[in-house]
Formats: sequence, structure tokens, C-alpha cells
Amino acid sequence: MELTTAEITAWIGSFLWPFMRISGMLFAAPVFGAAYTPTRVRVFVAVVLTVMIAPQLGPMPVIDPTSPEAFLVALHQILIGVAMGFVIQLVFSTVILGGQVMALQMGLGFASMVDPVTGTQVPMVSQFWVLVATLLFVVMDGHLMIVQVVMESFRGIPIGPTGFDRSAWWTLASQGAHIFAGGVLIAIPVVASVLVVNLAFGIMTRASPQLNIFAVGFPITMTVGFSVMILTLPTFEERLVDLVAHAFETVRSLFGPQAG
Repeated sequence: MELTTAEITAWIGSFLWPFMRISGMLFAAPVFGAAYTPTRVRVFVAVVLTVMIAPQLGPMPVIDPTSPEAFLVALHQILIGVAMGFVIQLVFSTVILGGQVMALQMGLGFASMVDPVTGTQVPMVSQFWVLVATLLFVVMDGHLMIVQVVMESFRGIPIGPTGFDRSAWWTLASQGAHIFAGGVLIAIPVVASVLVVNLAFGIMTRASPQLNIFAVGFPITMTVGFSVMILTLPTFEERLVDLVAHAFETVRSLFGPQAG
């Protein structure tokens, strides 16, 4: 049995190019790309997914792995994977922003620690919401939806030396507005409640200037904030579902036009 150079190159490319896109997506996506997930686990999952997905993609373009074209193909595959994972990761950035707004309004902006999910230092309120969002994301099979969308991406943008067009990059840049809008929507109940409390304190201070409002204001503000958080916890699932659905719609729009 003899193998030609073209056959060996095609066999390597049929595994290498999908692996780069899948690994780039896993390193940027939530759950898989979390700081507490070991790198070896991410690589192992990427290899397993590549072995399962690659046979369904059909023949790959024959590209010499040592050529400049191969470097361009590899760069595009990594960028496509990272971009898809980045859009989904923005859901958790939105939750973190909402938690930060709540913490600042409640006077807990100084109470922060390193979040094990994102690896960044965030307020404790944000960490609570991120943990809840992570559990809900797994319960709603978000990790399986990530695998599904990366499979769809190979049909929308086949392996090749081209990647996203200009409109796709503009779509990625415009997602910053959704972070702030979604974060404010998550934090609105607590912000509105604390605002009412602060207005009441202002009226009390004007009516009785000798009252030490700072002695009672801080614990009351925290109590009201935590109470509203508990009361609005059931509605957080609906908000998270909307954010996740929008994220996956955005990911599909990145490679949707190319599919037609």
C-alpha cells in the first residue's frame, strides 16, 4: 500500500483544520473556556469533537501544511472559532456587568474576589449571578448548543483561506451595546428599589437633620438589595434564556450570509 504526498496532506488537513476552529471556539466559549477548566481537558475535548465532526465535513482542500496558504487557513479557522466562543462568552460578561451595577448601588462594590469562571476579579454579587447563570446554561444544554453551532459553521464557512467578511466583524463589534443593555435590564429591579430607599433617606435627612443616616442607611440598603435579588431570582432564568438565544442567533448570523 502506497500513500502519495497529496493523500497524506489531505488526511492531515481533514483533521488539522477542523481541530483549529473547534479548539479556538472551546478556548473562548463559556464552561469549556472557564479558568477552572484545565488546558489538557480542553485539548482532549477538542480532539474528541474533531474526531466526531471531521468525517461529516466531506473532503478538505489539499493544502501543504508548510506553505504560507496553510498559515492563512489556520489563522482564519482560529479566528472563526474564537469569534463564535467570544459572542457566547459575552452572555456572562453581561451578567457580570449587571452584578457590578447591583453591587455599586448596594454599597458592596468593594467586596470582590477572583471569579473561578472568568478568572477576573469581580464583586461578590456578580460572582453569585455568574454561578447561577453557569448552572442554568448547563441545564438548558448550552454546552451542546455550542457543539451544534460549530458544526453548522463548517457548512456556512467551509475550510479555506477566507474567513469572515466585513459585515461579520461589524456584527461582533456591535455586541458591546447588548452587554450594557442586558446588564442594565438585569440590574433594574435592584437599582430601582435602592433608588427608592435612597430617596426616602433623603427625605428623612431633610425632615430630621440630626438623624445619623449613615449608621442605618448602609445595612438597610444591603437588606433591600438582597431581598429584591431573592424575589427577582425566578425571573433571571427568562432573562438569561433571551441573552443566550440572542447570542446563538448572532453566531449563526456571522456565517449565515456565506451559507447562501
